[in-house]
Amino acid sequence: MSDVAYKIVSAADWVSIQAAGGYDGSAVDLRDGYIHLSAADQLAGTAAKHYAGRADLRLLDVDLTPYGQAIVWEPSRGGALFPHLYGRLSVASVSRVRAFHVRQDGEMVFEEDPA
Repeated sequence: MSDVAYKIVSAADWVSIQAAGGYDGSAVDLRDGYIHLSAADQLAGTAAKHYAGRADLRLLDVDLTPYGQAIVWEPSRGGALFPHLYGRLSVASVSRVRAFHVRQDGEMVFEEDPA
């Protein structure tokens, strides 16, 4: 398992997350009881499945090492193990932020400046 996972959020959510110092999750995360993250090899599938046609997104690179047992790798799509964060995502654990959009065909297109 990797020490880095990824979270896709809207640009507006990223501004709110920074102001709050952390993130408790989306409506889906809150419903499920954990924050859904993706490993590098799962990211394109997540973007295509849940964000096709969406713009003004931010990809957060999340350092998992501070979370210890709060990260649980659990089966999801097709039995693949996805990283789930049982707790609050801290802004301090976000090592990189990239602006992007997802084309209708599901391809992720990154922008120059994440702002």
